Amino acid sequence: MKKPKKILLISLVLFLLTLPVAGCKKSPADSSTADAGKEPASLEEIIKQAQKEGMIASVGMPDNWANWGETWRDIEELYGLKHTDTDMSSAEEIAKFEAEKNNPTADIGDVGIAFAPVAVAKGVTQPYKTSYWDEIPDWAKDKEGHWIVGYQGTMAFLINKKLVDNPPQSFAELLNSNYKVAVGDVMKASQAQHAVLAAAIANGGDEKNILPGIEYFTQLAKKGQLLKADLSFTNIEKGEIPIALLWDFNALGYRDQIDPQQFEVVIPQDGSIVSGYATIINKYAPHPNAAKLAREFILSDKGQINLAKGYARPIREKVELPPEVKAKLLPPEQYKNARPIRDFKAWEESAKNLPALWQEKVLSHLR
Repeated sequence: MKKPKKILLISLVLFLLTLPVAGCKKSPADSSTADAGKEPASLEEIIKQAQKEGMIASVGMPDNWANWGETWRDIEELYGLKHTDTDMSSAEEIAKFEAEKNNPTADIGDVGIAFAPVAVAKGVTQPYKTSYWDEIPDWAKDKEGHWIVGYQGTMAFLINKKLVDNPPQSFAELLNSNYKVAVGDVMKASQAQHAVLAAAIANGGDEKNILPGIEYFTQLAKKGQLLKADLSFTNIEKGEIPIALLWDFNALGYRDQIDPQQFEVVIPQDGSIVSGYATIINKYAPHPNAAKLAREFILSDKGQINLAKGYARPIREKVELPPEVKAKLLPPEQYKNARPIRDFKAWEESAKNLPALWQEKVLSHLR
């Protein structure tokens, strides 16, 4: 999903909505309706058919993101499925599924949760709930199984302790300090927009009311604390950004890549936002059983542990992580005041208005 330098740079793209039609692709376009009313295949049958298909083609699931590489190697070793990936954004994945419906090349994709309902409405997905369905929180799955979140991200502070003597533990502490902070490009970057939402939640707002978040960053800008610097790995590594607002899995990855002793990762204790990435299975997938099997494995204990090795917090909380993997992640108590998006429609509308508000209220005060 085009995650260069492991920063989410997704602009929310609205598609012309159409009604979804579920089913497995047998021939181009609408042939999936032939399977309507059939009982779902057992996992044993899915494995058997996937092995006959012999391969799986993913989009937006490259080896170096969330440790996907180990998952693909495990799937090949266990089931003999060859794998290819084409890295692209969430919007591009959905567009590819639709554009190629008469000659499909992709089986499965991994999209930001805000894009998952869009894919369903476009009618380019097919459902598969997996045997772990009951362990997935309601906010993290489509009720029919068209999309399921595999891993979570929570907005966090990445703090350079060489530049910050007293690391803030909350948005309030950050505002009451003199430390400079970078948030990224709120005009177009999903990660940066979620940082504004996190600040709004910490200050009494929500998806419907992001003005407390706008006001928070306006105050930072007026005090000269808000940096114009690009929120890049290079700038963080060079020490140009004392505090960065990032998804926790990005922050933890940067911490360990640069210097685990120099950086601290903190979930703001007065409130933060939880989001995630969801698998979508192409309605027209040339290897539909391989795609279902891949989703099954991703949500298995081994698949969830693989994601955690890549600093992504598993969606299944019952999974017991090995000590060395658990040590890579933040302790659960850090997340006590973080919550998922509860109203996607409201957030979609707020995110559309956010760039104009940011331009008007915040950028005008940047020094």
